[in-house]
Amino acid sequence: MLKTIDSLGDLRGKRVLVRADLNVPLDGSTITDDGRIRAALPTLTRLVEAGARVVVISHLGRPQGAPEDRYSLKPVSSRLGELLGQEVAFATDTVGASARETISGLEDGRVAILENLRFNPGETAPQDGERLVFAQALAALGDAFVSDGFGVVHRKQASVYELATLLPSAAGELVLREVESLRRVTDQPQRPFVVVLGGAKVADKLAVIDNLLGKADRILIGGGMAYTFQKAKGFEIGQSLLDEDKLDVVREYMQRAEANGVELVLPVDTLVAPEFAADAPATTVPVEAIPADQEGMDIGPETAKLFAEKVSDAATIFWNGPMGVFEFEAFADGTKAIAEALAAAQGYTVVGGGDSASAVRNLGFDEERFSHISTGGGASLELIEGKELPGIAILEEGTK
Repeated sequence: MLKTIDSLGDLRGKRVLVRADLNVPLDGSTITDDGRIRAALPTLTRLVEAGARVVVISHLGRPQGAPEDRYSLKPVSSRLGELLGQEVAFATDTVGASARETISGLEDGRVAILENLRFNPGETAPQDGERLVFAQALAALGDAFVSDGFGVVHRKQASVYELATLLPSAAGELVLREVESLRRVTDQPQRPFVVVLGGAKVADKLAVIDNLLGKADRILIGGGMAYTFQKAKGFEIGQSLLDEDKLDVVREYMQRAEANGVELVLPVDTLVAPEFAADAPATTVPVEAIPADQEGMDIGPETAKLFAEKVSDAATIFWNGPMGVFEFEAFADGTKAIAEALAAAQGYTVVGGGDSASAVRNLGFDEERFSHISTGGGASLELIEGKELPGIAILEEGTK
């Protein structure tokens, strides 16, 4: 059982550090998708209304332990302020003079955000001791800790794991909702339970497939990873993506699926192009007839219809990974069709974060049409795989 904010008692006047996941995509200083900021609002609003002095901490991008202007959280602080309806104070460092001064000036019910955690090498250091030192510096800035960055709970990082051992800690609203939604998929799914997997590489989804072969009723495979399955069946795939060293594993999975009574559904047609480009001329071909000089870019229209039919009667659906190169308009139809099929389904639908969540938003779908859209691609996959997530385990009852 995860500890909740209620377990922290009266928070009025208390400095509450909130580990959020505000790792949003930026075009220069312009946020192109603020979904993760909006996902943090329920927890932040609750703490503001409780009279806490809220200190938001997060990372953005992958700086190498030193400040980089392109990874500054300054644009995020501005957008967060707009969404909260109050000015959000911004500290230009993480645990230095600016952070201390910014926090000391906070009044009850006000919010501050510190600069990118990954500007400090201690945040992601492989050594436990180095992470602990940074976590201790962060802990000195607060009286309590709320973990609400689901997208990082699968990482043993200073602000995710060690910090939770140093202060009274609890899970935020987002983390609670994510864990509840994903465990509803993995623990006792209503049936039929259908899984839709896409994305570029089979290797990224092997553990998920392995775990779900004993749980799912149907597994639909699309995206770049489907071509490795097609190759394992003996089809030629032209210049399409291939995880050649995974062919034997894929063959074994197909045999297990048949033995376990799991329906493994692969594409029947595909959109191919002579090169990986937005304006490349597209042709629809059967999967067994991909030309040697062409590359698969999206599932074809017959596959889209087939996949939609296979999810229509599902009571539980989990989707992770696009069906094609949805960033290119010409190759977005397959992913759009899957999103539409899930949105129309009557069952419990979970979009497993990452590119799938991005596609739902970028293709213009109303998020309310889905039961749950995860904010953490990697974290949601690891939870579906059945792994223990460090940032979740440390928040269980019985831990500090």
